[in-house]
Amino acid sequence: MKAATVKQLKDELEMRSPVELMQLTLRLSKFKKENKELLTYLLFEAADEEEYIKEIKVEVDEAFSEINTSRGYFIKKGIRKILKRLKTYIRYSGKKETEAELLIYFCKKMKTFSPSVFKNRVLANTYERQLTMALNAIDKLHEDLQYDYRILIEELD
Repeated sequence: MKAATVKQLKDELEMRSPVELMQLTLRLSKFKKENKELLTYLLFEAADEEEYIKEIKVEVDEAFSEINTSRGYFIKKGIRKILKRLKTYIRYSGKKETEAELLIYFCKKMKTFSPSVFKNRVLANTYERQLTMALNAIDKLHEDLQYDYRILIEELD
């Protein structure tokens, strides 16, 4: 089965009744956890982006505290897992402000993590990549916000 294009889907959805749309949406949410999480974000959390960011920061804090520090392998695995989850949350939001703030927070947590992630080349590269991605997201923001976020990045150095 070949997937339809976004335009085709949009045209078809415009012809459906609200009841049919609700049924399709609920059916879609049953297939993948990500679909349900995105729908939850759109319905309940998109209206209050600040609270959404706070919840994610709390989750990141908990995840960093649970990382097994007995071996470098486990540290890398734990940090990659946190980053993957963080990227999913950023994708749900789709806002550059959220992306910048969460990536800066992630870098801040990595920098203060013990044992130091800078002793490991892979983790140091991960840190640098995320910092670069945060800077790229900041470049797409309004000038006032750019200034505020650049101050936060300078605090990391």
